[in-house]
Amino acid sequence: MSNISIEFFPPKTPEGAQKLRAVRKTLYELKPHFCSVTYGAGGATQAGTFATVAEILAEGEEAASHFSCIGASTEKVRSELLELKSMGVKRLVALRGDLPSGYGLGGEFHYASDLVRFIRAEMGDYFHIEVAAYPEFHPQSPSPQSDLKALLEKTRAGANSAITQYFFNQDAYLRFVHDALALGIEIPIIPGIMPISSAAQLIRFSDACGAEIPRWLRLRLQSFGDDVESIRDFGVEVITHLCEQLLKAGAPSLHFYSMNQSSAVMQICKNLNL
Repeated sequence: MSNISIEFFPPKTPEGAQKLRAVRKTLYELKPHFCSVTYGAGGATQAGTFATVAEILAEGEEAASHFSCIGASTEKVRSELLELKSMGVKRLVALRGDLPSGYGLGGEFHYASDLVRFIRAEMGDYFHIEVAAYPEFHPQSPSPQSDLKALLEKTRAGANSAITQYFFNQDAYLRFVHDALALGIEIPIIPGIMPISSAAQLIRFSDACGAEIPRWLRLRLQSFGDDVESIRDFGVEVITHLCEQLLKAGAPSLHFYSMNQSSAVMQICKNLNL
């Protein structure tokens, strides 16, 4: 079994879809354990998500569909689960998800644990269920303890493994895994890895999702200005070192947020001899 998995997002244009096919073909050389496809707020990209998942399956790879529940009815979730099952999908990334702006809470699922419990009740053990974990804690969580308890609830509901939000501080991950084990959470917690190819994009994403960029890293990235090549080379070096440390410390595998690009992931994995 390969010790990496790779995430893609559904392309918005025919050109994007064509480019993503080429990116996937390159990344398949790494023999990923599975490839996941994201799902927009309120299921906004559902058609694109399912279409991309179908392509990955047709290309002979295992595909995991992201699956969010906020704002959804049990009937809608049930029919989508049956659709994914009929496509041959055997792995889901079960998330609470975000509502599109302007919507009230609505729906019959308020937490990811509600979704995991429903999937198990409807489908038994057919799906391998991944859930999200937050080493630097969910931005909407009132405390680190409540965040860990949310992961415990998802585990008790039937999650098989967890994938973390990306981070750049290995101690945050190691402490999180330690605290999770102390609570009785024994499922694998797989670190999410974000390659660095654009300083501006990374800072924007991180500010939005609550991932901390250490001051030294932020200043180094900003010091390169618009020198894209230097940012990429430095980013590969930093992320390779992070991955080395995580694997050495016992991380079960690595989950790469590819941003639908192949070069950084390929170079990092080559550096790691994966």
